[in-house]
Amino acid sequence: MMRGRRYFLVAGGSMIATLGAPPALHSAQVETIEMRGTARGERVWFAPIGLAVTPGATLRFVNRDPANSHTATSYHPDIFDRQRRIPEGATAWDSGFLLPDDSFEVTLIVPGVYDYYCIPHEMAGMVGRIVVGQPSDPEWEGRAEDSDDLDPEALAGFPSVEDIIARGRIIREEHQ
Repeated sequence: MMRGRRYFLVAGGSMIATLGAPPALHSAQVETIEMRGTARGERVWFAPIGLAVTPGATLRFVNRDPANSHTATSYHPDIFDRQRRIPEGATAWDSGFLLPDDSFEVTLIVPGVYDYYCIPHEMAGMVGRIVVGQPSDPEWEGRAEDSDDLDPEALAGFPSVEDIIARGRIIREEHQ
């Protein structure tokens, strides 16, 4: 099939326009967080459990646990009247129950610390922490103070903000 001059001019112009676009238009940061569990279901976790991203990053939660359904739910008064553990200007999210191989995406814009959990497995310590941006960002909001509405297993599950910033991604060795 022969293509005319006009086709090549349009195709070439489109390619040049795409290459000249700002990097943010080429590809947004998308990070995957997997929901995992052992074959018999005695342990469940997010992988990674701690993650550092830039503002505007999209997180894709994917259930890779063949035996359980899971949620990715932010701590927020709008969701089961929980203590807010995400930045004040951020939007709360709840994935709903994800069956094996289902996924859910959320984009985080406001700099700060975001804590989240799996509704049916929070008491088993299935929690995670995302750090968006840096403490030097003007709108930064650090981690929430610990409160009595969280079980000790959940509180023990959160990696430190400092470790997340230093390492970028934290995967617990006992869950690999």
